[in-house]
Amino acid sequence: MRYSPLLALALALAVGGAGLVASSESIAQNAREVRQTAEASMTLGGTIDIGSEGQVTGFALSHADKVPADLAAFVTRQVQAWRFEPMRVDGAAVATQTPVILRLVQQPDPSGDGAQVRVTGASFAKYDPDDTSRVTFIARPAPVYPKDVYAMRGRGDVLMLLKVARDGSVADVFTEQVNLRVVGKERQMRAMRDALARASESAARTWTFRPPTSGPAKDAESWNVRVPVSYSMGEPRMERYGVWEAYIPGPRERASFSGARVDASAAPDLLADGGLYMADQDDGPRLLTPLGS
Repeated sequence: MRYSPLLALALALAVGGAGLVASSESIAQNAREVRQTAEASMTLGGTIDIGSEGQVTGFALSHADKVPADLAAFVTRQVQAWRFEPMRVDGAAVATQTPVILRLVQQPDPSGDGAQVRVTGASFAKYDPDDTSRVTFIARPAPVYPKDVYAMRGRGDVLMLLKVARDGSVADVFTEQVNLRVVGKERQMRAMRDALARASESAARTWTFRPPTSGPAKDAESWNVRVPVSYSMGEPRMERYGVWEAYIPGPRERASFSGARVDASAAPDLLADGGLYMADQDDGPRLLTPLGS
């Protein structure tokens, strides 16, 4: 979808609001460089009705009044064209309904005219702390905001992959990606990503979990879960609904955990802060339509 140049405004805010850059000359240099890599994302929720053959029979976008009409229409067209693997109960294909969180990404159009919008991620997971078939939190002390990052008004989102042992402790932790919502020199941004990753991992090693006691995953030797952490300096995430947020995507790294599955569509801003998501088992229906086209 070709869209109006909202991204240009978002990028201007991302570049101008950083407070990390030392001079007007370096601001200009960073602005030119960052426009080649920066993106803007938006997450939207909704409900999908799926027919017995895996076709989408209905889609309701949550809080549609907060979303521009043309963008809401684009998202609806995209979802209605999806196909799922049919859901089966006792071997028979059945109709079903699923919640969905959608991640939209806006990037500059190569032609220089506006921007291109794509649906790059879809999560059908809904964290339920009372679900005994999944890993759930027992204790999750919050990470400490790194002082140097806070002093620079640094903001970002971290996506971690944790290996949870059978006793509920964290056997290993790995940061898959850190997206920053400020701009600075390359070394400053690298240091900021490292600081946010270290703070997140340090906190995660103290977390405790309740292993699944029912369902197909209950006898596993360990479980891999994804946990997002947001460093936003007190900005309420609920107020971001339907709003484009500019960010500088960090490199996507792969954990060495045995059996850990790489999910290219997972992103720090797709999964809701405060939840955790099983990385080695499907959540909800299986989407067959490729995303991002």
